[in-house]
Amino acid sequence: MYEYQKTNRYFAQVAAGMEELGAVELKALGAQQVAPDFRGIYFEASRDVVYRINYCSRLISRVLAPLVKFHCHSPKYLYKKCREIRWDQFFSIDKTFAVFANVSRSQISHSQYAALNVKDAIVDHFREMTGERPNVERIEPDVAINLHIDSNFATVSWDVSGGALHRRGYRRQSVDAPMQETLAAAIIKLSGWNGELPLYDPFCGSGTLLIEALMRHCKIPAGFLREKFGFESLPDFEIDLWRQVKLEADKQIEEFDVGLIAGSDISAAATKIAVNNLAMLPGGDRVQINTKPFNQIEKLEHRIIVGNPPYGIRQGKKEEISSLYRQLGDFLKQRCQRSTAYFYFGDRSLIPCVGLKPAWRKPLSNGGLDGRLVRFDIY
Repeated sequence: MYEYQKTNRYFAQVAAGMEELGAVELKALGAQQVAPDFRGIYFEASRDVVYRINYCSRLISRVLAPLVKFHCHSPKYLYKKCREIRWDQFFSIDKTFAVFANVSRSQISHSQYAALNVKDAIVDHFREMTGERPNVERIEPDVAINLHIDSNFATVSWDVSGGALHRRGYRRQSVDAPMQETLAAAIIKLSGWNGELPLYDPFCGSGTLLIEALMRHCKIPAGFLREKFGFESLPDFEIDLWRQVKLEADKQIEEFDVGLIAGSDISAAATKIAVNNLAMLPGGDRVQINTKPFNQIEKLEHRIIVGNPPYGIRQGKKEEISSLYRQLGDFLKQRCQRSTAYFYFGDRSLIPCVGLKPAWRKPLSNGGLDGRLVRFDIY
């Protein structure tokens, strides 16, 4: 019996700054004993709840099921304990795999070396059983194993998500510096948007914020387009239970009124991509997309405005970007009365350029950038 089977306890990875939001979401999906930690959340869950979290969570990056835990003082012992795991219960030699490791305060000081020992144990297990070995694939493996060593205590886990959950499946095309889907979902959540007011994104790019707004409002599961999950490879996977969980979630999908969600972008190439990405989802063709710069929008009054404006770290010269943010501030003051705007700043030094006093700002990470989500109330 594996560790997760004994305890029903799992670990959900989440981006920095989203731990509390993620904890609230996990509770809503049925998790128990939810305990946020740094960039993650410990929780307990029955099998159906694990399936539901992976299918419906908008904020969690991935869920890990611990297989074994042990005190580990040497690479040799790490190899020995991992060699004892019946890896053939989880996958076959025709599947690719990868081991992702993180070590701290350990006598095994190098994470790649630690991962190599686990990899060798897995390969040797299959060689002994079949005379053959599965191949390693670091970028998009069929299955993923996670190793975490802290203070010489090791946890080997199975990735029950089957890859990062932010890969929803709707982003068939993208633009430069795209916003991660889980961050976009967090922004929509923090905006408090409930469909009473129209929502508009004047920097829609490939449509990530608009799509996440559509999925939340219409109750489309975040994993609606995903073809597989890692829990399907667990030895105790129940396919009928999974089908029931999926069916119950899909029955909740609702429609919405044309005009409730809309956006635009200065780039015709970007708006074309946004339209194509939206078309992947039910109701995506009801989201209105236009090609125009934000300062050519006549007005955006009495609505929720969200956006990820370009910022200097990735998108060009700092002075040009600063000027754009000053124009954005003027636009908000002059044409967006009675609206509330939520903009993500990948470069925090640009916040004062808007020329408006933020109602609040919240730290949120996007691909390693320590950005801020800022709320502006326009009267």
